[in-house]
Amino acid sequence: MKQPANVEALSEFGRIRLSPNFFMRDFLFSDIAALHGMSNIPDDPDLAVAAGTKLCTELLEPLQDVFGRIAIRSAYRSSEVNGFGNKMQLENKKGYNCGSNEGNYAAHIWDRRDAKGNMGATACIVIPAFYDAFHEEGDWQMLAWWIHDHLPYSKLWFFPKYWAFNIQWRENPERKINSYVEPARQLTAPGKPNFDGSHEDLWAPIRSVFPKA
Repeated sequence: MKQPANVEALSEFGRIRLSPNFFMRDFLFSDIAALHGMSNIPDDPDLAVAAGTKLCTELLEPLQDVFGRIAIRSAYRSSEVNGFGNKMQLENKKGYNCGSNEGNYAAHIWDRRDAKGNMGATACIVIPAFYDAFHEEGDWQMLAWWIHDHLPYSKLWFFPKYWAFNIQWRENPERKINSYVEPARQLTAPGKPNFDGSHEDLWAPIRSVFPKA
């Protein structure tokens, strides 16, 4: 598939259905691109679609089935958009929280494989119904442990506002959960004592609101 070069082609690209409830268009909006007049279109549309399909079918659809509507805050970034955001971040500009392009390959940059050749995709999402039900200090950890026990994620990064989090699907997943919620820390990772086994006792309260959990 060629990179869309006109409105008609971009419209058709946006109509690609990645899973029953998600379309490619859902993931293309970028605040950075909108503010600075940049396009946010994959250089390799086929790889972006393949990675996005995995993200949606294996992670986002199961989450939406259990917890209700998912709100997408940000997702795909082109190398140009991410690189610009990283430059602004390094210059200490507020609101441009982008890591390096190399660090975002197979993450927010869906159309580039990472240094190890892995395909992947990341979206930053909010689950409104979960936050409405569980918004006390530390409640985000229940969702993190539920995902850890049920879904094939690679990385999770949680944020304080509405318990927004980055969720990554990637070939050869790393299975790491980190948080920017104070005190910022790593919740779990392979080799940590709390990594293996069931964590149902940590997320069981979710069932009182979400019976499918």
